Amino acid sequence: MANACGFLTSSFSSLRIKVQPFESEGLLRTRAVVVCSSGIEDVGKHVSPSPVDQSLKLVSNGCKLVGCGSAVPSLSISNYDLGKIVDTSDEWISARTGIRNRRVLSGNESLRSLAAEAARKALEMADVDADDLDLILMCTSTPDNLFGDAPQVQRDLGCTKTPIACDIRAACSGFMLGLFSAACYVKGGGLHKILVIGADAVSRFTDWTDRGTCVLFGDAAGAVVVQACNAEEDGLLSFDLHSDGEGGRHLGSTIKYTQTNDLSGSNGSVFEFPSRKSSYPFVQMNGQEVFRFAARRVPQSIETALKKASLTASGIDWLLLHQANQRIIDAVATRLEFPPEKVISNLANYGNTSAASIPLALDEAVRSGKVKQGHTIAAAGFGAGLTWASAIIRWG
Repeated sequence: MANACGFLTSSFSSLRIKVQPFESEGLLRTRAVVVCSSGIEDVGKHVSPSPVDQSLKLVSNGCKLVGCGSAVPSLSISNYDLGKIVDTSDEWISARTGIRNRRVLSGNESLRSLAAEAARKALEMADVDADDLDLILMCTSTPDNLFGDAPQVQRDLGCTKTPIACDIRAACSGFMLGLFSAACYVKGGGLHKILVIGADAVSRFTDWTDRGTCVLFGDAAGAVVVQACNAEEDGLLSFDLHSDGEGGRHLGSTIKYTQTNDLSGSNGSVFEFPSRKSSYPFVQMNGQEVFRFAARRVPQSIETALKKASLTASGIDWLLLHQANQRIIDAVATRLEFPPEKVISNLANYGNTSAASIPLALDEAVRSGKVKQGHTIAAAGFGAGLTWASAIIRWG
């Protein structure tokens, strides 16, 4: 299926939207229930068909970004600082990665506090009250709570009416998948205002004695407000999403188990259950393979997203990639023939902040006046999974 903007493509042969009325703040609104069918089962048996005019109106809704914000920890770690604890140097790191500094959580700081700060700034720019949000999506793979941080961020923001907040885990691609999810909820689900947060604290899973990985990562949070609009004002023009589990071995942190004979580990049971303790190890990465993957797949994905949006690279104002490595950013820009002055990069100051990198760089570019209302951005996230996702975005 596809809408007027080429937003979605799918093998589904039919789509039904059931319009349900509900009352909010004294206003009668409609909520859409989207049902897709592959044709194997007749969905008409389960869902009454809705009037065509209502279905078309809901499916053709647009959405746009109306606010952004970001937050970083107070502690800055320079390449010179790392050179004191591991065999490396500023020259070695900057030449291979483009990174000179990174921010790391310390003291009483938490990932949740960063996320809430970034969210408040985004809401303020958008002139949206926290209680007017329909949904909060927290994109993180390193939450303060194993079961997710979104409900706590919802509480920290003082949201008393927002019905749901949940986490999305996709590491460096997480924010792009969160943006895609938000667009789906607006364009197909009838929601009006959604907060998407990208936040990660990879420093918690970094081996600071391994110069191959410790030089790369930093902590941060970034957020955007996605708001419903008329179809002709649509600002999320197209998406292209992929994942490949075969590549997961090149980047990740897979749970590890250790045997134990301690009764506390077996709960005193004759069945010795549980017999193993579990933990997540430091992040492991094959840098060469990740570079090859990104340099090949990301340009292809952006080209596909451009085609879906009926645009070409020459019609894009800015290229905004996940801030993983300056060599990757340069390779993708060269492949797509983007001049350096049209590439957004703040990697030198923050390092790889995983799901936070794109909204963090976007926020800085907007607040500095570089990205202006109406500018079109080709954005792409890529990383653990392996996953990669691209979007064509019109700001404001």
